[in-house]
Amino acid sequence: MPFVILLALDTCDARGSLALLRDNDLLFAVAHEGASDYSGWVLPTAEVALRSSGLAMRDVEVCAVASGPGSFTGVRIALTTVKAWSEAYGTAIVSVSRLEALAAESAIRTNFIAACFNANRNQVYGGLFRTQDAGLQLVEEEMVAAPADFISWVAQRVGEEKVSWISLDPDLLTSQEAWQARLQAGETLARSANVLAPAIGRIGRQRALEGRYTDVLALDAEYIRRPDAEVYWKGGPGRGS
Repeated sequence: MPFVILLALDTCDARGSLALLRDNDLLFAVAHEGASDYSGWVLPTAEVALRSSGLAMRDVEVCAVASGPGSFTGVRIALTTVKAWSEAYGTAIVSVSRLEALAAESAIRTNFIAACFNANRNQVYGGLFRTQDAGLQLVEEEMVAAPADFISWVAQRVGEEKVSWISLDPDLLTSQEAWQARLQAGETLARSANVLAPAIGRIGRQRALEGRYTDVLALDAEYIRRPDAEVYWKGGPGRGS
């Protein structure tokens, strides 16, 4: 697979994006802006991206999709869309965590990278990754937690090692008293750009080259937090709510 035409899609929250890549070269990238519903945004945006690059959907070899964490409706739309493309065009699918893509955007490389973004309800979606030659390895599981709890959890896992922090919403961490200890330890917190689809695409390309595809029947969302409908149907919040 010397050249890979890849379409990457992130609809995890309102700050979603779409990107088209040829190998690691970015052909097109666009941010989702405003409050428009993803159900009416994804297909026209993909068509514009492909047409502007002289391509059609049949030319796309791989779809890299952010499988979460994030909005139940947003993530579901992305997964449903790439499944439909796979059925119609035989496009291969690679599933990528949005938090891993966020961590991959960190310009400062220490042994550990902590990534997070707003999960609403005074919580963040967070993940801790260990840097390796082959990429990033998730430490334990991704989570949804109060910002101060995420900071403390990371501190407990890394011991005396320094962490590079990156977030779409850094103010949620820097406003916490727990952050002061990390600041005094010389750690930094970078604000990521909202457009994560190119990073998702590059991770997806590497997995495609390694043959690490996601079977269309096995493709599933990583919500982390249970959907509201499930929480209320079962009688109240529980673990992960």
